[in-house]
Amino acid sequence: MIEINAVNLAVLGAAIAEAAAIAGSCWGIVATGTAGAAAIAEDPGQFKNVLVLASLPMTQTFYALIVLLMITTRVVPKLSTASPEMGLIPLFICIITAVAELISARYQGVVCAAGISLLPKTKGKILVPGMILAVYLELFGVLGMVFSILAMSLLGLI
Repeated sequence: MIEINAVNLAVLGAAIAEAAAIAGSCWGIVATGTAGAAAIAEDPGQFKNVLVLASLPMTQTFYALIVLLMITTRVVPKLSTASPEMGLIPLFICIITAVAELISARYQGVVCAAGISLLPKTKGKILVPGMILAVYLELFGVLGMVFSILAMSLLGLI
């Protein structure tokens, strides 16, 4: 039986954040990959542009990985002697991060897929505007990571 303690709750939170980010990135890349295959079939010269836009939704997985590493290397050692309730703090912080990364990656994929679908029609001219629009959603993924780090820092966990 798994013991409910502060360390296990913190690690659970980190795992939830990473799993949600991976799921969001996968959904995002499904959208971009599908649009990318169609765009490349129409204009094989757009392959490089498709790669650029298709890769954007995976960055949220790295943001959650940074949070996971912060939890396992900085927070866990401080919680080794803490009461189980103390583990709820990083758990809830990571749940907020999980939602931010999941939604950011998922919908960034939708925006990038729209840009990809227009690459052949615009002869690649939509690449930069498409990236700029995708960056708006990227910001929410970055803010999810920054929120976690800032909240844990202000609470003295890191």
